[in-house]
Amino acid sequence: MSQAHIVIIGSGFAALTAVRELRKRDRAAHITLVAPRAELMYYPSLIWVPAGLRRSADLAVDVSGFLARHDVSFHAGRVTGLADGGRSVLTDTGPIANDALLIASGGRFLKSLPGIEHALTICEGAAAAETIRERLEKMDGGTLAFGFGTNPKEQGAMRGGPMFELLFGIDTLLRKQGRRERFRLVFFHAAQEPGKRLGAKAVTGLLREMRKRGIDTHLGHKITGFTPDRVKTEGGEIAADLILFMPGMGGPAWAADAGLPLSEGGFFKADAHCQVSGADKVFVAGDSGSYPGPDWLPKQAHIADQQAGAAAENLLRALAGQPPHARFKVELICIVDTLDRGILVYRNEKRALQLPPCRLMHWAKRFFEWQYLRPYRNGRR
Repeated sequence: MSQAHIVIIGSGFAALTAVRELRKRDRAAHITLVAPRAELMYYPSLIWVPAGLRRSADLAVDVSGFLARHDVSFHAGRVTGLADGGRSVLTDTGPIANDALLIASGGRFLKSLPGIEHALTICEGAAAAETIRERLEKMDGGTLAFGFGTNPKEQGAMRGGPMFELLFGIDTLLRKQGRRERFRLVFFHAAQEPGKRLGAKAVTGLLREMRKRGIDTHLGHKITGFTPDRVKTEGGEIAADLILFMPGMGGPAWAADAGLPLSEGGFFKADAHCQVSGADKVFVAGDSGSYPGPDWLPKQAHIADQQAGAAAENLLRALAGQPPHARFKVELICIVDTLDRGILVYRNEKRALQLPPCRLMHWAKRFFEWQYLRPYRNGRR
């Protein structure tokens, strides 16, 4: 037990998992969570908003009750930087001192491509998902272009899975509405094998699914920009009435003002124990960090939860003057949802597999959403 003051930055998957893990191990520590709002956005289900399977209000969960039940103080504010090697968190509502810090604020999308404002990015939040739904409802036909990019300085910093889900989900939706024949769907990517970090079998399966659904592809050409009605690439342009694009990711905007080591891609540089390199009692979990591991190490909620568990344990050990020992499990697990079916993709350091689309996986994804959000909705431990 300790009387240390632990500060957690963020209110997403890694941050809230860290709250649970810290409280399991230490009932006495003073914990403060810093975020603009005491709210968890369940990003994995935003892909269902355009089809009306979810509303944005279903996915924005007030976690103030959860924090109160875990005796966690909440500081409403936006982080602007760090001082004193992480011992002080600077926010637009005042600084917060700490004895140990866990950064779990997530990353940001890189918006450097010319004309990027003409593309909608679903993982930016509920407003983007609702806009996609509204735009689709008003369209009588046309071309829909789907794609994703990466961070050129850190190739693994991408989030491609939701774009495959959005692509297949909208195809399924249009078929159910009886108007698929009035639309052309095009998937574009700079690589010939998009989503390769999912594994070779997964890439083959995803491209096969596109061919089966009559989805056109524009692959192997670097994306150079966007206009209101087209995607520009080095291999030509794609005329489009709606552009859905997931840019590559970088670290949080305030990382450059944190005074801590950063990776080439702008993330907090961490070791295998989720400790920020060279920083005393400063740990990172989730999309804010750059971690040692294979080049396919994902940016996803599952791995963020595992990193948060390891970071929480090692943080408490550091406060007790003990060396870190916990590590997160290196694996990728995702269900690529198609609105009525799901494709299970799994990968670890020894194997990679993909199961064919089936209804069970769609319902498994829906069940997992309910199970995951339940403790936050009712405040249980």
